[in-house]
Amino acid sequence: MKAKLIKGLSQVQSKYDAFFVDLWGVIHNGIQLYPGAIEVLENLNKLNKRFVLISNAPRPSKSVKKFLLKLKMDKILLKNIFTSGEAALQSLQKKVYGNFFYHLGPQRDNSLFEGFEKNRKNLEDADFILCTGFLDSNEDSLGYYKDLLKNYTQLKMVCTNPDLIVHRGLKQEYCAGTLAAIFKKLGGKVIYFGKPYPDIYKFCIKKGETVLAIGDNIRTDIKGANNMNLDSLFITHGIHKKDFLNLPLQNYDKILEKYETKTNYYQERLSW
Repeated sequence: MKAKLIKGLSQVQSKYDAFFVDLWGVIHNGIQLYPGAIEVLENLNKLNKRFVLISNAPRPSKSVKKFLLKLKMDKILLKNIFTSGEAALQSLQKKVYGNFFYHLGPQRDNSLFEGFEKNRKNLEDADFILCTGFLDSNEDSLGYYKDLLKNYTQLKMVCTNPDLIVHRGLKQEYCAGTLAAIFKKLGGKVIYFGKPYPDIYKFCIKKGETVLAIGDNIRTDIKGANNMNLDSLFITHGIHKKDFLNLPLQNYDKILEKYETKTNYYQERLSW
């Protein structure tokens, strides 16, 4: 069945009990909220439709909630947030991968291991690598990370954000998934938390619910929905917007087929 281009979510919302909504690229761009997307959440809330804001943010859910409040998002819309960082945190607390970790990521992600900072070590003394993104001091030098990691492929890497890139406003930034890809090429083993992997969905889904997953990333949002046999709505004006710019509708499905994925609906931007 070919996917449909819909004008607004109101056309199809009655078919679903719950909605799994991506944040970055759908609700905001890292700097400001998208008013049309906020209207969607407000309307779902009025209709008592359950929605979960599911993010591949490598931080606990409470940290993302604070960030969204800073963007002036109404707290009534923030009842259900679940992040890849939160999913990873549960494994870290159980010491599934060992006691001591090397944190590969910026300082802003330190909230992920709040309460067990003493378990943070240098690479030489770590049981595993906890990857949340690029270091503050070497934001985009890929060669630096190859050199850093090449002698530590015997360690497992826990990647808390499978995304490769994100757009902060108009600027493109690398995510933890890019470092995980480098580590895998070097011969290391990576454990992923977040979309498209099933654990994050298992925390959010309720038995018997019909769910629509909404996102702008084919590799994570749409692939994850496909993996869980969920219907999906793909937002074209997000991370893949260059691929869809001036593209005829009849060719949309071909882009998704390149990633071995499919969707049920398309929208340029999330709107009601």
